[in-house]
Amino acid sequence: MTPTEMETRIVRYGELKPCCTAFIDAHTPGSDQKENFTIIGGGVSESADQHVHITETPGYNIGAAGQPPNCRNSLHSHTTAEVFFVLKGRWRFFWGRWGTAGEVVLEEGDIFNIPTGIFRGFENIGTDYGMIMAILGGDDAGGGVTWAPQVIEDARDHGLVLGENGRLYDSKKGEHPQEGVAPMPLLTDEELKAFPETPVRDVVRDYVARYWDLMALAADEPAKVIGAEGLLRDRPGFDVEFLTRGSLSETPYTLEAHEVLLVMRGHWRLAWEGGETVLAPGDTCAVPPRLAHSLAPSMSGEASLYRVMNTADPAGSTWRG
Repeated sequence: MTPTEMETRIVRYGELKPCCTAFIDAHTPGSDQKENFTIIGGGVSESADQHVHITETPGYNIGAAGQPPNCRNSLHSHTTAEVFFVLKGRWRFFWGRWGTAGEVVLEEGDIFNIPTGIFRGFENIGTDYGMIMAILGGDDAGGGVTWAPQVIEDARDHGLVLGENGRLYDSKKGEHPQEGVAPMPLLTDEELKAFPETPVRDVVRDYVARYWDLMALAADEPAKVIGAEGLLRDRPGFDVEFLTRGSLSETPYTLEAHEVLLVMRGHWRLAWEGGETVLAPGDTCAVPPRLAHSLAPSMSGEASLYRVMNTADPAGSTWRG
């Protein structure tokens, strides 16, 4: 593989292209300054304006959300895995029918494997622009998002209508659902009973891992974060590992799985027969299966990254304690 070919599999942080109209709450006050990034795969964006950096999916999607302080993402639910880690800033995640069942605050490097089937939202509670990286289960990321009823109602009051076809229509631009396309129906009270009010204790205990704990666990070898043997025991269709300076040598290795590298801190030298490159914080690299390569920090100081590998597990299969 030539360096040019490898660059087509790398999305540099500074080259990310945002979409500001990706979801139904794009005009709702408090949520109208969000930026959505689709890095690998189509993600769950409801907007045709969303730019997809790498269209080929390895069995999961990679995305990101960037938000200024006090900006929030509204309550929604997924049927497949949704995993976030904080790249920049300080974030509050909350869940439940009204977002009051529980909350947890994540700092830079922390990771959250949000349980499926619950309404969840998040907001930047830091003082600067923040960024969270996302791993979404399945090639089609579950086919979309289920919004809490009040989110759809608030969006309609501010000019955005979600059609039952999953497409957003912006009345401020003169867009309206075409004939035969009805608005997305609101969930009924009976349907809402299927979305649990998961206790804080269960979520923090079983679904959250802290950065500095992972730094200690990965001192000598990669730390298994999400997977059948992971710290967060789950089988969502991919495994997540955490690597730091002592986790790998520069000896080349080969994997049968698709390997996506998500750099958290430091600069990492990726080398393979045919070339080498350096990955910086916020960069995403999709290493193809069966490519012999080596990976090691390229300079002194703190270095860490998350590694995601596809598995044969169903994308919707998640563990509940």
